[in-house]
Amino acid sequence: MAHIAIDARIINSSTGRYVERLVTYLQDVDTKNNYTILVRQKDETYWKPRNANFSVKVADFDNYSFNEQIGFHRFLKKLNADLVHFCMPQQPLGYKGKKVTTFHDLTLLKTYNSDKNWFVFHAKQKVGRYVFRRVANENNHIIAISQFTKQELQAFTPINDEKISVIYEASDVSAITPKHYKLPFKKYLLYVGQQSDYKNIKRLGDAHQLLLAKYPDLGLVLVGKKNASALANETYFNERGYKNILFTDFVEDNQLSWLYTHASAYTFPSLMEGFGLPGLEAMGYGVPVVSSNATCLPEVYGPAAHYFNPLDTSDIAEAIDQVLSDDKLRIRLAKAGFKQIKKYSWKKQAQETYKVYMKVLGS
Repeated sequence: MAHIAIDARIINSSTGRYVERLVTYLQDVDTKNNYTILVRQKDETYWKPRNANFSVKVADFDNYSFNEQIGFHRFLKKLNADLVHFCMPQQPLGYKGKKVTTFHDLTLLKTYNSDKNWFVFHAKQKVGRYVFRRVANENNHIIAISQFTKQELQAFTPINDEKISVIYEASDVSAITPKHYKLPFKKYLLYVGQQSDYKNIKRLGDAHQLLLAKYPDLGLVLVGKKNASALANETYFNERGYKNILFTDFVEDNQLSWLYTHASAYTFPSLMEGFGLPGLEAMGYGVPVVSSNATCLPEVYGPAAHYFNPLDTSDIAEAIDQVLSDDKLRIRLAKAGFKQIKKYSWKKQAQETYKVYMKVLGS
C-alpha cells in the first residue's frame, strides 16, 4: 500500500477544475492506497473527501516563491510520501522523491499579459524556462493534457515518449436548475473565462462590432471576474464606443448554466490553449461553438466547432455570421458537440493517471 500526495494548491482557481475532478474520481478508482491532498489554508474545506483513504492537509506555500523552494521542500520530506503528483510545474526543484508533473500548456513562456509589470513578468518567464526544463527532465513521468502540449514540451526540451503521457480532461454539464440572468439583449454571443491578452478578447469585441451592422441587437456577454485583464478590455471597448458588450463579473453556477443554455453561440478566440475546456462545456449545453483554429483547439473540438483565424478580425466575424445565419449548420454543430464530449471522461482521466502512478511506483 503506497502513500501518494497530490499537490492541489491550485484547486480553487481556473486551472483547478483539473485537480478537483482528478481527486474526486480517483476515489472511485483506488480504494487501497492512501492519498494526501495538499491545499492552501484558504481552501482547507473547499474539497471534502468521501473515502477513508483520502485526507486533506494544508500546504500554504506560494507558487514560484522561495518558501516553495525551501519550506515546501521540507514539508514534503517530512510528509515522506512514496509519490508526489504536482498538478502544475511549480514545485521544489530540490525534492528528490518519486514525482509526476502535469503540464497544461507553455503559456507562461510564450505570452505576455499587458496588465502585469513588464520587468517582473519577463523575469518570471526566465525563471519559468529554467523551472520547466528542470521539471520535465527530472520528474519520473510527465502528463500532458493534449497532444499539442506534449509536442510543444518535447520541442522545448527533449523528453522520451515513454516518459510522457497524454491524458485528456473532460467536461461536466451542471445538473442544477438554471437561474434567469437578466440581460439587456435577447440574442448574444457568450465567452466564459479569464481575459488575459492571449485570450484575444479585444479582437472578439472588434468582430462583434462588425456583426452589429447585420445583427444590431446582438450582444456579447463576457463572463468572469473583473480583474485587471477584464478591466483593461472594458476600457478598450469603452474608449472606442463599442455597444452591446456586457462584462458580468463573477456569476453563480446556476446563472452561468442559464447563460450557456440561452446563448446563440459560444465564441472562443484564444491564441493559445492547452486543452480548451470551456468550449467542451458549451457543447454539453447544445450551444454551437465558434472557435479559434490555434494550438490544441482543432485537436480537442474536432468536427464539433466552426473555426476561424484568431488573428483576422474579419474572419472571426464571418465565421460567427455563418453560424448565426445558417440553422442547418447550428443544428449540425450542436449534434456534433454532444458526440464530441462523449470522447472525454473525468473517470477515464483518473484511471489513466492512476496507471501512471502505478508505473512510477513499479506496481
